[in-house]
Amino acid sequence: MENIIPKLISWFLAHGIKILIILITVYFIGRIGRKIIERIIKKGVKDTSKEATGKRQNTLIGVFTSALKIALWLMAIMMTLPELGINVTPILAGAGILGVALGFGAQYMIRDFLAGLFIIIENQYREGDVVCLDGTCGLVESITLRKTILRDLDGTVHNIPNGGTKKSSNLSKKFARVNLNIGVSYKEDLKKVIKVVNKVGKKLAEDPEWKGSIIKPPQFLRVNDFGESAIIIKILGETKPLKQWGITGELRKRIKISFDKEGIEIPFPQIVIHRAKN
Repeated sequence: MENIIPKLISWFLAHGIKILIILITVYFIGRIGRKIIERIIKKGVKDTSKEATGKRQNTLIGVFTSALKIALWLMAIMMTLPELGINVTPILAGAGILGVALGFGAQYMIRDFLAGLFIIIENQYREGDVVCLDGTCGLVESITLRKTILRDLDGTVHNIPNGGTKKSSNLSKKFARVNLNIGVSYKEDLKKVIKVVNKVGKKLAEDPEWKGSIIKPPQFLRVNDFGESAIIIKILGETKPLKQWGITGELRKRIKISFDKEGIEIPFPQIVIHRAKN
């Protein structure tokens, strides 16, 4: 024990202090680097609205700080190994050979990274957006260069490699729409129906609870179809991103209440039976 303690002290003075300095330096460079990244992005990155700007900035900050951390800690490991008596030259040579051997298998990872880079550069979607990626829809919880993490309405988390996505649909960029089809009976006066629908949409847009989320009031657009038992009318309006579902639900409720008051029928499917004469 008497021999070990002096050796440990000697090793710590010769190598341990260097390792400690490396780790502390990497830690502080990481913190300073994050602040610099945040400052640059918050100053230089703007979008169509304050909310959209915040989403894009948070996405870029997360991606670049993650990349910085990986680079710094890899550098720290390579600087620390020699202090532990490990020669890094064979490791680097072996890594090069291994990299060539795994190059074919790593093509998918490279594809994911390149796809992730284009998603971020082109601002296809950001953290906090609601998107559909090849039919899987949910809230974007995180984006890295390799994958996108979605949480759907059931709370299920989906990890989707960026390179495997052929189609991405953003449901919450710039603005959204109320796009509602409602059937009314063939016997109803269409002029009256249109007047009631437009009145409901206008009142909804003037309601203090909802007006801050509505860009254009929901209004009658056209007669969309002649159904088997109803005339289908289309109602269209514009809302702020992510507000369309709540507003559409409130609009359905108010239209049903107004139709009941005005005696306007929303018919069930009907079958007309003719009895043959004997």
